[in-house]
Amino acid sequence: MAHSLSAKKRVRQSLKRRARNRARKDLLKNQVKSFMAALAAHDIPKAEKELRLTASRLDKVASKHTIHKNAASRKRSRLAKKLNVMKAAPAKGSTAK
Repeated sequence: MAHSLSAKKRVRQSLKRRARNRARKDLLKNQVKSFMAALAAHDIPKAEKELRLTASRLDKVASKHTIHKNAASRKRSRLAKKLNVMKAAPAKGSTAK
């Protein structure tokens, strides 16, 4: 257990930061889930909108140092890649001959 005043303050600050970072990560995870749900439903316009929102959320979380900026960039790139693969693939159920 912390005894000095500075150590006690450090514990308080760590708890606040942890709660803030967890909240940011939860929001980010939910945003990614909604993007993936739009992809799974083959709803390209909604997926594009969700990708923009997700990229924005990733940038904000990275700017606050909750996640590393390169990790945010990597995730944004991978999500965009999934959307591009979905756009390039022929529509489900159509038979082009």
